[in-house]
This record gives sequence, C-alpha cells and structure tokens, in this order.
Amino acid sequence: MSEWLVLTLAMAAACVVVLVVAVVRHHTAPEDDDPSETPDVIEYITMMIGVVYAIVLGLAIAGVWEARSVAQDHVQAEAQALHEITERVRVYPEDVRDRIRDDVDTYVGHVVTKEWKSMAENGEMTDRGARLFDRIRQDVTDYKPRSDFEAQAYQPLVDQVAAADAARNARAGSSDAALPGVVWFGLIIGAVVTVGMVFALQIRRTPRELILAGLFSALIAFLLFLVWDFDEPYNRGLTASTEPLLQLFPHARD
Repeated sequence: MSEWLVLTLAMAAACVVVLVVAVVRHHTAPEDDDPSETPDVIEYITMMIGVVYAIVLGLAIAGVWEARSVAQDHVQAEAQALHEITERVRVYPEDVRDRIRDDVDTYVGHVVTKEWKSMAENGEMTDRGARLFDRIRQDVTDYKPRSDFEAQAYQPLVDQVAAADAARNARAGSSDAALPGVVWFGLIIGAVVTVGMVFALQIRRTPRELILAGLFSALIAFLLFLVWDFDEPYNRGLTASTEPLLQLFPHARD
C-alpha cells in the first residue's frame, strides 16, 4: 500500500471518528446541557495537554528526522570513499586498476539493487555484500607497490577502504527503527487523549466547530504519519536513498 494512501486514509479516518463522536454526543446529551458552561479548569487542562503533546510530538519528529539525515550521511560517506578508491588506483598497473574498479562497481551494483531491498524489508545487510566488500579490501591491501609512487598511494587507498567499511557498518547499524515501541505507545495514547479533550470542551455541532475539530484531528494524524514514515531510515517513502551511490556510479543499476 502506498505511503500517501496510508496518510490519506489515516487523516480521513481521524476526521470521520471525530465528527461521528461529535454528532453522537450531541444527540445523546441531556436537554439541559449547556456547552457554554465549560469549567475553566477543563480549558486549562486541555491547553496544557495540547502543549505537552506538541512538545513530545515535535521532539519525536526531530529525532526521526535526525536519524534519517545521519543514515543519508552514512550512504554519502560510503559512496565518496568508494569513489576515491576508484580514482586513486589510477597509479597502479592497468590489470590491478581494472580489477579493483570492477570489484567496486560490482559491489555498488549489488548494494543498490539487492542489499538496499534487504535492508528495507528485513533490516539486514546481505552476506554477498559483505563478501564483495571483502574482495575490495583484499584487492587493495594485498597489492605490493612496485615503485615509490605506488607506495605513496597505497596507504591513502587503505584508509579509504577503512572509511568505506566504517560507513557500511554504520549503515547497517542505522537500518532499524529509531523509536522504540514504548515511545509509539505514548504518542498514540497522547494523540487519543489530546483529541479526546476537545470533547471535554463540549463543542457544539456547528459547522465551524466540527470543521475545526476535524482539521485538528487530521493534523495530529498527519504528524504521526511523518514520524512513522521517517522512523525507518532505509524504508518507506521519505527516507534515505541510494542517490549518492548512483551519482558517483551511474551504471550501478545496469
């Protein structure tokens, strides 16, 4: 199911639930019920609950957005390190240079076509990706420089392999959801309480109040959708992408 369809259904469902509850409450209210006589303390509590929940929800959005940005930085760092490897090996003999570049291209192609899907669906890296990266490491570290010029390029190449390995490990570590289940429990319960407090204010069934109540609930649903969509950095719609790898290795999808 498309993420945007999920968002649309969630916002529509929130609006419908609020409107149905408002209409049912209006019809079941006693005849002497006066909506204008809402105690001041209820208004104060409603305001404080809204403020507290807004802070918590804002922190959750900031947290998952930061996790997404960090995940994208890992991909960028890995792509740049691999690109540096393919550029710095130009000082090596042609057969060694071509072998290293071919192995890097094979690894990147596997990441963007196979491993990324495994991370999105299972939250795991692939064993083949690890083997392909080990092959790059062996290509670089096992080569014995034949001249001073090659020896000067050897250590920077080893450093770039280490940087790519660190970025790969960081990418593996950030593939899980950023928010634990207890936080999601608090966010959902907080949303229910926040929207429910609207009815504590004894809203009437006027078009203006019903529209505002519906829009408020739809806004809460939209913000929760953003948290949910950002929560897994390598999955869903608004997530970290393979664009850094594809920019530096445009033939990786071939």
